[in-house]
Amino acid sequence: MTHSVRRLPVIAGIAALTLLVAACGQGRESGSAATIDAAPAPAGTRAVDIAMQDIKFDQTALTVKSGETIDFRFTNTGQIPHDAFIGDVAAQMEHDDEMAHLGDASTHAMGEAAVTVQPGAAGELSYTFTEPGTYEVGCHQPGHYGAGMKIEVTVE
Repeated sequence: MTHSVRRLPVIAGIAALTLLVAACGQGRESGSAATIDAAPAPAGTRAVDIAMQDIKFDQTALTVKSGETIDFRFTNTGQIPHDAFIGDVAAQMEHDDEMAHLGDASTHAMGEAAVTVQPGAAGELSYTFTEPGTYEVGCHQPGHYGAGMKIEVTVE
């Protein structure tokens, strides 16, 4: 019985570490626009501030270098929730279809490059663009992507 008691803290520690690792790479959402950490990004990372307005982002294009990590810092200045999903056009279309069938675009699968930001709040999403090509940051709240709420990302 003593061995089980000693293993309990180890098992709890492993479970906590597993949750921490699973959460890595996920977008971070905060309750207030004032909580964005303005600390400098690590070397090789560029911070990009983007306002989410009702049915549009305040930017429509971004150019990055292959291998560059972008720390997207979103602030929702609109009146409704918005999200940001990163992927190529095919991934955007697939994600838009999935979100339309779910009826709740605030739920993203574990490991997706996505974040949902409520009105008046802020959120962050870091993404490393490893391959040259064209990607998008798209909002998949109902009707938003179809209305053009996306940013074209060109990776050189």
